[in-house]
Amino acid sequence: MQFALDAIVILAYFAVIIGIGLSQRGKSGSVEGFTLGNREIAWWAVLASILAAEISAGTFFGAPGEGYALRNYTYIQLIVGYLLARVIVSAVFIPAYYKHNVVSIYEFLGTRFGPGTRRLTSGVFLVTRVLASGTRLWVPSMLLVLVWHMQYPGETLSATNEFFLTGGALVFVTLATALYTSIGGIRAVIWTDVIQIIVLICALGFSLSFLLGHIPGGWAGATKLLTGPKDLLVWDWGFTKGAGVWGNIKGILEQEYTPWAAFLGSTFVTLATHGTDQDMVQRMLTAKNKRQSAMATILSGLADIPITLVVLTIGILLWVYYQQNPDPLLPHGDKGVVSPNKVFPHFILTVMPGGIRGLVLAGVLATAMGSLSTALNALATSYVRDFHFRWFGEPSTEAGKVRVLRFGTVLFASLLIAVALGTSWVTVHNPTLRILPIILGIFGYTYGSLLGVFMVGLFTKGRGNDFGNALAMLTGFLVVAYLSGLDIDIAGLFGGKGIPRPTWMPVIEFPWRIMFGTIATFSVAVLFPTTQQQQDEHEADGGKN
Repeated sequence: MQFALDAIVILAYFAVIIGIGLSQRGKSGSVEGFTLGNREIAWWAVLASILAAEISAGTFFGAPGEGYALRNYTYIQLIVGYLLARVIVSAVFIPAYYKHNVVSIYEFLGTRFGPGTRRLTSGVFLVTRVLASGTRLWVPSMLLVLVWHMQYPGETLSATNEFFLTGGALVFVTLATALYTSIGGIRAVIWTDVIQIIVLICALGFSLSFLLGHIPGGWAGATKLLTGPKDLLVWDWGFTKGAGVWGNIKGILEQEYTPWAAFLGSTFVTLATHGTDQDMVQRMLTAKNKRQSAMATILSGLADIPITLVVLTIGILLWVYYQQNPDPLLPHGDKGVVSPNKVFPHFILTVMPGGIRGLVLAGVLATAMGSLSTALNALATSYVRDFHFRWFGEPSTEAGKVRVLRFGTVLFASLLIAVALGTSWVTVHNPTLRILPIILGIFGYTYGSLLGVFMVGLFTKGRGNDFGNALAMLTGFLVVAYLSGLDIDIAGLFGGKGIPRPTWMPVIEFPWRIMFGTIATFSVAVLFPTTQQQQDEHEADGGKN
């Protein structure tokens, strides 16, 4: 009965979310209503939905984990690029999508270059998003494993039982989310996101105040233990004295959190995720006009700053708390080192009082369901608009088209469950296998190619075509795969060493992958001309709206 009150809070949360989602059915009876909410959603609701999509369960645990491991705020440097990219997306990308009145953003590339580019880019998005969202579904289910160990201390949970425990949880969450998403469409997604971001902020706010209240002297008392050379550091140029020019460049490319990664790397990351990913852009297009869409997009970047500061501070305070209150039951990795990403969930389950603990757990579910619902709606929209109608024909009635969109939502819910179950199976049976970072970081390998093609389409008028774009996207992927050491990771799964490389060549970290992929893709794609007929068709399509 230790978690009875928490269970009541969580069930009440589920009831409210599903009820709100189902209440939007009456306004989602058309394609425009199901996919874009008839472009009449308030800007502040769009802002909340963007935030809900950005903060996944991985972020909820991962960012405090960064704070715990580093004991500083260097992670927040990446916000600089996030803000700069949002301004560019609002000034260039969003106006183009509104001008061409697109539902799937890959329709823009279809009119700009041809049907081949539209299907290729949409296909890359579908595969990438299914793998990325499916693997992330596994993350919040690890809470159940921690709960089980608390209920049965000293007993061993077999790999098979752990799989069924986590698998059952992620299936339930996915089906519940798919229920209101398939019925209520994008309106259900956005209005439930509003509730979810409120729950999330409350959960983070309470966690911060609870930690400060359990550390003698509060923040002032905590800082007395944070005396390391990089403790509480915010800005780190990433230079190493005596390394030389190339040595420092190589070192910067191999680091995640530096101002260079913020100004360059994270700018390209956000341009890709907020400008070329249907999952994120679709909610931006629900605003009444491009001005309100831009306002929601830019303000969401500003709202990221205090949220990120809070989650990093939670991680730093967790380190202080466990220095003062050592806990031998803290989750450890395979090398006997404390697992930073599991410290916050362990604290939630073992220290927080009942009821409030349920609120914080509901915050975890909010992050999972918020990112999942948007992924389902975006996947269904892209698949139906870019493939299904072409393969099987487009129904003649709005009701028929919406039925196909609901079918697409259920279809991708099934695919996400399959990927999540596969992730769970691999994780519990091979805890040291490093295939998961490859899958979780897949957008870094593919989104540079997407962004490169979009930039050719948006910033040039007569360059790029279907063949050249396909070749360019393949080039971008191969360049990033090699520079990031993907060949080494894959070869390591089979006991190999990958392609030999010179010692001077860096293995780039994730903030840089999309930048190099974009540059490589753009450089190849601009070598191929767009036909005059395709240019005229694109101009005519934009002139209709």
